[in-house]
Amino acid sequence: MSDEPGETIEPPPLPAFLLDPWPMIAIGALAWLVAAVIVFLTPTLATWRPLTLAGLAVGVLGTSIFLLQRSAARRGARGAQTGLIPTKPTSQEV
Repeated sequence: MSDEPGETIEPPPLPAFLLDPWPMIAIGALAWLVAAVIVFLTPTLATWRPLTLAGLAVGVLGTSIFLLQRSAARRGARGAQTGLIPTKPTSQEV
């Protein structure tokens, strides 16, 4: 809380490792890939095959949308999302 009325305190920025989406994308893709391999190698889990393929497809679709949005943000397109490009901390923030 601030002593001055109407003044808000800015929260500290998140650490860089929390802003990088690639580790989570890789973990999710690897998990679905491992699940798909297990399901296709185990005959008793044959009914789960469509589920694992759908998981892989949704992951590819989501990653594609993320990459397109980040590309648009880097180009400076008006309709692009904001906050997809990590900013480097200035010397004052470090």
